Amino acid sequence: MLTNALIVNGLVLFAVLESDLGPARKLGRFRLLRPLLMSASIVPMFLEAVATHGTGLGLEIGGGVAGVLLGAAAASLISVRRQGATGALVTRAGAGYAALWIAVIAARSCFSIGAAHWFSQPLATWMANHQVSGAALTDTLIIMAIAMTLARTLGLAVRAEQVRRQAPIVPIAA
Repeated sequence: MLTNALIVNGLVLFAVLESDLGPARKLGRFRLLRPLLMSASIVPMFLEAVATHGTGLGLEIGGGVAGVLLGAAAASLISVRRQGATGALVTRAGAGYAALWIAVIAARSCFSIGAAHWFSQPLATWMANHQVSGAALTDTLIIMAIAMTLARTLGLAVRAEQVRRQAPIVPIAA
């Protein structure tokens, strides 16, 4: 359980920061498809048994909602523009964007480590009292990671389309 959550956290953080950080990252089809492909590969490998009722389902839905909200916040920290002479779409993401992702991934990782080592007994008691399986808890963290990544990608795609629809700026020859 802990290993799966940490692997997903590491993969998401690496993929997002490698893809987005910098002043002029080219925004092409593959850049938008890569998170979708990564998510599609994570789901069958790591999701164990998605809850279909009760508190486990509530946790998973809550993780998805939190992921969407955090992904939208991340997308708002990326600017999309046309690059000077070429008119190609590029993005800019800086320290605030990286800090958001690092904070979220660190918090999820700390929770996973704490669940295994620091507060395992109180968590186990709560899970037993509310009939939540370990798989539902793990799946919640994975769903949150995937939802955050997908919401960031969707937000980026929408903003890119808005920039594409704007008339390109044509430089006036002197």
